Amino acid sequence: MIKTSRQTFTVLKWIAGIVFVLFMTADAASWYLSSKRRPIVTKELKDLVLHATDSLYHVEFSTVNTNYLLGNASILDVRILPDTNIFNKLVRLKHAPNNIYEVRLKKLTIWNFHPLRLFKDKKLNVDQLLFEHPSVVMINKQFEFNENRPARPYKSPYTYISKFLKEVSVKSIDLKDVSFKYVNRNLPVAESDSLDNLNITFKDWLIDPHSATDPSRFYLLKDVLINLNDYEFATPDSLYHMRINALAFKASTGMLHINRFSLTPRYSEMDFGRVAGYAKDRFHIQMSDIRLNGIDLPLYVKKLQLSATDMTIDNGFVNVFNNNELPSKGTVRMGKFPHQLLQTVKGQLSVKKLSLNNVDFSYALFDRYTRQKGKITFENTSGSISNVTNEIKVKEKNPFMLASLDSYMMGQGKLHVNFKFDLNAKNGAFSYSGQLTNMKGSVLNKITKPLGLVQVKSGEVQKLNFNVVADETQAKGNLAFAYDGLSIGLLKKVQGKNRLVKQGLISMLANALVINPANPNKAGEFITAPINFQRDPTNSFFSFIWQSLFQGIKYTVGLTPKKEAEIAAKVAQFEKMKADRAERRENRQKRHDSRTKR
Repeated sequence: MIKTSRQTFTVLKWIAGIVFVLFMTADAASWYLSSKRRPIVTKELKDLVLHATDSLYHVEFSTVNTNYLLGNASILDVRILPDTNIFNKLVRLKHAPNNIYEVRLKKLTIWNFHPLRLFKDKKLNVDQLLFEHPSVVMINKQFEFNENRPARPYKSPYTYISKFLKEVSVKSIDLKDVSFKYVNRNLPVAESDSLDNLNITFKDWLIDPHSATDPSRFYLLKDVLINLNDYEFATPDSLYHMRINALAFKASTGMLHINRFSLTPRYSEMDFGRVAGYAKDRFHIQMSDIRLNGIDLPLYVKKLQLSATDMTIDNGFVNVFNNNELPSKGTVRMGKFPHQLLQTVKGQLSVKKLSLNNVDFSYALFDRYTRQKGKITFENTSGSISNVTNEIKVKEKNPFMLASLDSYMMGQGKLHVNFKFDLNAKNGAFSYSGQLTNMKGSVLNKITKPLGLVQVKSGEVQKLNFNVVADETQAKGNLAFAYDGLSIGLLKKVQGKNRLVKQGLISMLANALVINPANPNKAGEFITAPINFQRDPTNSFFSFIWQSLFQGIKYTVGLTPKKEAEIAAKVAQFEKMKADRAERRENRQKRHDSRTKR
């Protein structure tokens, strides 16, 4: 038994020894081939890059390490650089691409290049090219001769590789943790933007007799995957942090998904304007589950044109706040309406339909006189916006951006509103119309008290219809407001008190002489109010809309400038009568005191 075990152990030792010798021999042979063929591989690799890019690019590196046994290789200190002389020549020949790239990295790893297949079948099939921490610079200059050019090379690289290879393919080209810089040379002065922590994967890159003309491929690729995780940067003015939780894009489907996007102010509501130095709108934005479909990647790469068939945003909020106690910068806000700002976006943008689901909007203002914050909210907003674009050709066919939105004003009143924005109007022309139904008037106190010095004591909003045409200077239209049981109180700010004080006499006069308690009234007469509001050019878009509608509401209930003047006159008359009575009382007291002294 012991003898048999010793024999078995001896056989195993011989087998292990033979395997070890074979492995070492193969490894030595691999090293020998690697060292002997390194100059050849270096030259062929450089020639491949040069000829495959029609001499536009050349590659530089310090060392090539090859392991033929495992079918792996690595290239150190890699630089892929464009030849500007060749580029300028291609421009003259109208064959130049819109983008040129510079790529630099410490190490490029080639995983499993199948050496037997390479030597036997003359096919270079690589499983993965891994670029770790590369630095990529993309320089964009758009040329008219590329306007309708398909996403494929002018000359197939196969014409070069066919001399010594039948096929070159890479299953996956992975760029991990990319430092990306984009340079825009389409402007009088070139501008640049940077992006870090980007991951890009190119799928199924192929050079063979047919790949250059294959309509299912773009730039010899089957697909491109882009991922960005936990990206954050401070805006140039240092007032905000912008964050992207997770971004994923797949070129073959044209779908971009952003898990969560946020624009977060770095300072509190009251401190924000103080840091800025003037009364500046403070935005706090968060959007979840953003999806864009139908993105044309070759179009974006070629022309920086983001074109999508539809975009969806589910769940989010947009909060706007302004501290009105601070001095105004005095900046005239012309050209700052939403559709005007869209036209100033540097790249071309076109989204046929934008859908919103469950998004909350709010506008708040801290008033310098009342020293209180007024806030209006539009909750659970859903709807769609069509023709979101700044592209000239799209606007030539349809110059209007339309929005149809449903929301709950102050979380209660059902609101439907339609906007029509003229994308070509230099004066920011737009119109809006809509209807508000079924809301208690008292919920408006959150904005009417601090900003209008009006308290709604009771009242039911039955229906409010409005139709307004506006531009940067004025809003004109009409408002029909059906309500019942309205009673208000007029307020004032008293020095030394934090709360607003009710003006009892004026409120009584207003309710008795001015305010229409119902519309239609007891006689069945229905009052409609015209809107003719002149915009303060320093006011924001949101403030402009609110003030325009509030004017119509005030006129409907009877608080017209004429009626307010009448109330003021009545109050002045009562105050004079009160003062006269006090004076007479004082005189009587003086006479009484004089008689008593005698």
